[in-house]
Amino acid sequence: MKRLFTVLLIFSLVLPLSGCKGGCYESGDGPLSIVATVFPAFDFAREIAGEQASVCLLVPPGSESHSFEPTAQDILRIQNCDLLICNGGESEVWLEDMLEGMEAEIPRVVMMDCVQALEEEVKEGMQVLEHEHGDEEAGEHDHETEYDEHVWTSPRNAALISEAISQRLCSIDPENAWYYSSRCEAYCGSLLSLDGDFRSLLQGAGQPTMIFADRFPVRYFVEEYGLDYYAAYPGCAEQAEPSARTVAFLIYKVRQEHTPAVFYIEFSNQKMADVICEDTGCKKLLFHSCHNVTRQQLEEGVSYLGLMRGNLETLKEAFG
Repeated sequence: MKRLFTVLLIFSLVLPLSGCKGGCYESGDGPLSIVATVFPAFDFAREIAGEQASVCLLVPPGSESHSFEPTAQDILRIQNCDLLICNGGESEVWLEDMLEGMEAEIPRVVMMDCVQALEEEVKEGMQVLEHEHGDEEAGEHDHETEYDEHVWTSPRNAALISEAISQRLCSIDPENAWYYSSRCEAYCGSLLSLDGDFRSLLQGAGQPTMIFADRFPVRYFVEEYGLDYYAAYPGCAEQAEPSARTVAFLIYKVRQEHTPAVFYIEFSNQKMADVICEDTGCKKLLFHSCHNVTRQQLEEGVSYLGLMRGNLETLKEAFG
């Protein structure tokens, strides 16, 4: 890996400087350089750093972060940044290998280290691929402990991550510590207000069961609000055609729970949701995991808070 890093670094140094941005989406033009691997980290960083930093979203808009492979420009960009904000977990093993090949230590915030990580859960009815968990259905496998990586889906976790980013920026740029601290205080206030709105809605709805005709990358959300759930696949599952058994199980659960809607996540083909809705008469609704967004959404100024407020309205439609 170190040899590969060296080759890629040399290659990146001979590229024209006009190509430095590559697939990186940048926000702001402040003196500090921040690299964020995924959209939530990117959005938290620009909220806290404001005009004091240029923030780069490394994983391209609309792409799948679990299969991301860095370019030579990405390696150079990380090496030269003032702060790296990453998620951690299995999907960012490539980053750990890259950082081991660098001589200087890069200041960074790892989002999974900012919160209490939860073990990946394979629940009743979930379909798992054989190479992922050993057997086709839940309850029939032994595997090493894996942790759910989608820590930001709880607004309270988002606040903890934002506070960690603020503290790191204060240590890197102490002259502007007041600026980062005040922005963080205001932003965390908005996050906790959102948290309160979710609690009021879901408690008033009797802690409903959420059914996902899709992958399930929102474990931290349902744990935060004491919700039960069923889903077709675990959060980090690879794309696969659903088995008849999986679809039949979710249809049964929709009827058993008298669920008025099933959910799908962003970038889904929605086929399974369509089948379930056709069979049961329920609605299908988007619940955004905030893992990634499209370039158009970025250019229109989409934010974590905006997406989660959209989820709040979705839940009102489903359970309100």
